[in-house]
Amino acid sequence: MLNCPRPVDLNLLKVKLPLPALVSILHRVSGALLFLLLPVLLYGLQVSLSSAQGFAQWQAGLQSPLSKLGLLTLIWAYLHHFCMGLRYLALDFDRGVKLVQARWSAKLVLVISLTLTLLIGLRLW
Repeated sequence: MLNCPRPVDLNLLKVKLPLPALVSILHRVSGALLFLLLPVLLYGLQVSLSSAQGFAQWQAGLQSPLSKLGLLTLIWAYLHHFCMGLRYLALDFDRGVKLVQARWSAKLVLVISLTLTLLIGLRLW
């Protein structure tokens, strides 16, 4: 057997991921976030549609800065997941498969999703 020194600890914070890999991880995170918060959204829809009082209650609950930040995070997750879905759809048709195009489309997804989130956030506050 070879007596090679093996890494004992792999610090994931020191690993430099390429941008397409980072955007792909964010796509998974945003999908999980949307999935986990779906019951909360459905509950909010049920309460707001049940009566005018329920709608006013839900609307008042969304006025706090923490609720708005959570809503903005949810909006970012939706927009990022949607934009990445379009990118993956293009990849299915062999568009953007080359490394330069993949990096460019990953940057484009980040810019579009963050810009739209910023615009909606400005409107929200």
